[in-house]
Amino acid sequence: MGFLLFNAHPAKVFMGDTGSLALGGLVGAMAILLKLPIILVIVGIIYVIECLSVIIHVTYFKFTHQRFFKMAPIHHTFELSGFSETKVVTLFYMITAVACLVGLLAVQYMY
Repeated sequence: MGFLLFNAHPAKVFMGDTGSLALGGLVGAMAILLKLPIILVIVGIIYVIECLSVIIHVTYFKFTHQRFFKMAPIHHTFELSGFSETKVVTLFYMITAVACLVGLLAVQYMY
């Protein structure tokens, strides 16, 4: 949460691979320790969509030599379609917030 404070537009601090991989590893380890790995798919739906968009795009291009999206990952397609970077980030934040609420409800329902 402290990082998000300094990463508000315009960003003053960039996390980079080291920080993001550490946070991702922490979230993954917590899900495994809590025996709730399926929650990762729900809470991390943006990451799943981003990965799937690259897989779909590359596979489709390999077989047809045409692009499936304007650019992969999917957030670049939104930007090329006219969305500002701020709007894309806000949309992804909102989707993630809803996904986290769904994940919390799913955990409550499981127990």
